[in-house]
Amino acid sequence: MFEDEAGFGRITDPAACWAPPKKRPNVPCLKIREYKSVYGAVSPLDGESFFQVLDKNDTEHMNIFLENLSLKFNDFLILLCLDRATYHKSADLKIPHNITLFLLPPRTPELNPVEIIWREIRKIGFKNKCFVSLKAVVDKLYEVIASLSCNMLISITFWDWIRHIVSCYGF
Repeated sequence: MFEDEAGFGRITDPAACWAPPKKRPNVPCLKIREYKSVYGAVSPLDGESFFQVLDKNDTEHMNIFLENLSLKFNDFLILLCLDRATYHKSADLKIPHNITLFLLPPRTPELNPVEIIWREIRKIGFKNKCFVSLKAVVDKLYEVIASLSCNMLISITFWDWIRHIVSCYGF
């Protein structure tokens, strides 16, 4: 599985959109600095995933995520590939018995397919939208995450180099 975190909040990021000819699109914009962190883990091989919305990115919240990921996939051994955020390497990190961490090389977000999932979630549920509250942001996050099928997750995360490793090592 690959893991990553992303922030979602009430600051809008206007994006290109369709408008009738000679009409300027009216896109709502908000600059309220309220965020939640979304932790996500995805298996490119079968599209199995686990997402959790937490308050921030730190060791304490990473421990909560790892514990819940471990519980969801209790019958499996998980090789969890992640970036080198400080809280991923913390001495205070409590790694469950069925999870082994594998740190990706430094400064290589392009190796983590979960980065593409964040882009898809933003495109599907957050493009040119304003939210009246942080709860509305979280509700939309869960709605979009629930709409991501295993087939969709496989199609955007099962990259050639991952496919090659799977075929070589027979996972």
